[in-house]
Amino acid sequence: MTDHHISDRRPSDGPTAGRSGIRFDRVSVAYGGNTVLDSLDLTVEPGEVMALLGPSGSGKTTALRAVAGFVKPAAGRVFIGERDVTDLPPHRRGIGMVVQQYALFPHMRVEDNVAFGMKAQKVTKSEIPARVAEALELTGMTAYAKRYPRELSGGQQQRVAIARALAIRPGVLLLDEPLSALDAQLRSGMLAELARLHRDLPDVSLLYVTHDQVEALTLADRIAVMDKARLQDVGTPQDLYRRPRTEFTASFVGNANLLPVTVGSGSVSFGQAELKVPTQDVAAGVTATLCVRPHLVGLGDGPNALTGEVAEVQWRGATHRLYVDVDGHRVKADLRELRQPPALGERVTVHFAPEDAVLLAAGVSAGDPAQVPARVAAGVRKDG
Repeated sequence: MTDHHISDRRPSDGPTAGRSGIRFDRVSVAYGGNTVLDSLDLTVEPGEVMALLGPSGSGKTTALRAVAGFVKPAAGRVFIGERDVTDLPPHRRGIGMVVQQYALFPHMRVEDNVAFGMKAQKVTKSEIPARVAEALELTGMTAYAKRYPRELSGGQQQRVAIARALAIRPGVLLLDEPLSALDAQLRSGMLAELARLHRDLPDVSLLYVTHDQVEALTLADRIAVMDKARLQDVGTPQDLYRRPRTEFTASFVGNANLLPVTVGSGSVSFGQAELKVPTQDVAAGVTATLCVRPHLVGLGDGPNALTGEVAEVQWRGATHRLYVDVDGHRVKADLRELRQPPALGERVTVHFAPEDAVLLAAGVSAGDPAQVPARVAAGVRKDG
């Protein structure tokens, strides 16, 4: 493991992240000599939704399991609120957890599934019915209390799983790919339900593991981007989408055109084109990557015009996506539905505004503390 790592720790951080927050203090996890989570420094504030976003094998689920107590860190400490919980068993950590397989007991009715965690916590028998009713009301499942899981849809089963997690009144709720088993329509509805649920429970911290960028952008106050067992970047969805720090962040948080350019003074060269973009953060003469989101690319003449051949046209209902080959590179443009889209092989011009481009300096690698921007070091939240 290397000492170079990204951290979002505040200078004033002490041994507590607040009543219901989470803090990873240089947490590493290894299996059989292979490091699967490398020196994670990350704070989830009380009441915050933090999404861990990354591809399979990036370390995001391992981080969640370290909070839950299902894996033991090889190094570092895990804090929940004011407590160092690294050595505590899962049932003593005061967390709720929801996984993608629902994990409901098929022989129990909905109300008994929801009550199960409270019985394990030895909540008094007289208190359980009211808390079951409260959790079912929060998740919109009151009418289904007497049903068995087999009598519910996938989305309804996931709501029961969430109700069970909430019934124990956790300060921290862990969600591990909770919507991945649902179809697209159900997933969209559950996203809205989770957003509403968090508005109803503003003091509960959510750590949400996903590989789906839409889920992360929709729900999270901040997103921690993971890859190869490391924290690559962290910031608000708006920051990471509009001003990504690395090519990996640009390509994984949203879709991006990433074009190799040579930096000049106030402009960059891409093939035969001279493009006007902000260059103040990158030295002249170096090679860099220009990032432009496809929905910010227009068709026709305009600033920063690029001309090439149409390689592919995709109709997506309300939009068309054009793939245009320009100087050996494919430029993507997402446009409002075109009445007469261009033909394959047709020469077209696309353009983008200077302020819509982000220049990514070559050699900025995740884990280099000298390259961590102020917004990461400060851990800025969506609400400022």
